[in-house]
Amino acid sequence: MAGVRAERRERTRAELVAAGRRLFAAKGYASVTLAEVVAEAGVTKGALYHLFESKAALFRVVLEQVQREVGETVARTADAEAEPWDRLLAGCRAFLAAANAPGIQRIMLVDGPAVLGWNEWRALDEESSARHLAEALDELIAAGVLDRQPVEPLARLLSGAMNEAALWLAASGDPADLERAQAALTRLLEGLRAR
Repeated sequence: MAGVRAERRERTRAELVAAGRRLFAAKGYASVTLAEVVAEAGVTKGALYHLFESKAALFRVVLEQVQREVGETVARTADAEAEPWDRLLAGCRAFLAAANAPGIQRIMLVDGPAVLGWNEWRALDEESSARHLAEALDELIAAGVLDRQPVEPLARLLSGAMNEAALWLAASGDPADLERAQAALTRLLEGLRAR
């Protein structure tokens, strides 16, 4: 009996997270009500409050899911390359492509920092894709491809640049801008190579 309840609880939780993700992506956090979420998920408000203490708590789980998916996409794309430099380029370009999806942009880059606050958002970002960037930079420095330097400030600068580019892409509406942003990012990264 306990196994059935746990399974039902997990299914309800997954339905709420999926419904919240669809609504947050389509309308933005501020425009979504919990009544809409439970209607979309087909569950009661009591079920929602049993699993999530607030709309912000539900949003945090959605954001974690989105950031984890983006991080996995970046890592998978980068890991497909044999050379460390090619892994960095592929991973950074994959981040811009993944973050270019409208639902991803709104949840991860627009509403995420606004709803959770910068420090909590940054901690989640660190768990997902930012650590991959730092690892890639460490590897390139160890291989002599990049000059020896502290990794953390470089990783934060590059992460900030990519997040800003993703926000710019969100506002642009021109599909060709993704390729332009990726080309600019490649030129920026090329400038970091050891001479």
